[in-house]
Amino acid sequence: MSADKTAERVLRLLGLLQRRRLWTAAELSEALKVTDRSIRRDVERLRTLGYPVHATVGVGGGYRLGSGTRLPPLLLDDEEATATAVSLRLAAGGTVAGVGEAALRALSKLNQMMPPRLRAEVQAVHDATETLIGADDPVDAEVLVMLARACRDTVRVRFRYTGRADTEQERLVEPVRVVATGRRWYLMAYDVVRDDWRTFRLDRMRHVCPTTWRFQFRAHPDPVEYVQRSVTASPYRHVARVRLRADAGTVRALVPPAMGRVDDDGDGWCVLTVGSNDLEWIAVHVARLGFEAEILEPVELRTVVARLAERLAVMAAPG
Repeated sequence: MSADKTAERVLRLLGLLQRRRLWTAAELSEALKVTDRSIRRDVERLRTLGYPVHATVGVGGGYRLGSGTRLPPLLLDDEEATATAVSLRLAAGGTVAGVGEAALRALSKLNQMMPPRLRAEVQAVHDATETLIGADDPVDAEVLVMLARACRDTVRVRFRYTGRADTEQERLVEPVRVVATGRRWYLMAYDVVRDDWRTFRLDRMRHVCPTTWRFQFRAHPDPVEYVQRSVTASPYRHVARVRLRADAGTVRALVPPAMGRVDDDGDGWCVLTVGSNDLEWIAVHVARLGFEAEILEPVELRTVVARLAERLAVMAAPG
């Protein structure tokens, strides 16, 4: 049997021992579809890794997992350990309040568990990289956990919410999914009072309280697409739709999801939907993409583009 298969079976054995206090050899053999001899070998492998597996003989005997006195070595290969370490470093500068400190603690523990050779490689990555401070409006980790549980358990949530007009109102919703855009976290939920789907910024929520009312899961829009549509259009005074002669995938690689939505329009064209409080910003943003463009809406954007083109022509004229 390959080393990968053996490692997978050992991890499954560990999972079984953690799930129940006592297993007989016959029960473990049946669960893992292997012989008693294989079980004994795998138990020895777990002991070698530092897991205290105790064996008892006689009637009612079997295997049980004791409480360990030391953390076992890391069960990750080099690439997995490096990826985990880098992810923790990014989380240390992330958008969830309090998670940065937890990530640093986890990173410290991970560093202790790594072999010296791999520790040096990860340290080299750390020394050569920096992370920006997290978003201006970090979310409360406890709020994030509560909403995730409410989505899982399909229970309604009540909270106070500050809207764009800086007015705070009480909302009662049926949460579906939490979506992160990179800068902010949003909740997609069904607003019970307004009888419609809504998105809510987590950093604007106060006094979040799951209720005991369970709701029937209803058909809903795709959470990622819905949140993207909301954050790229509804918060802004102007929403523009521009047709670009470019593949949709190419444009998506240039436009972050939190900034604009790109839809395929066939025949090598796509439609970019982007919002802003400043039409000139939209004009500059679209021009910088470098594709042939056709303004669909609003009409006022064409005037802004023409005025901007005149100013640029004057700037480009020889002195």
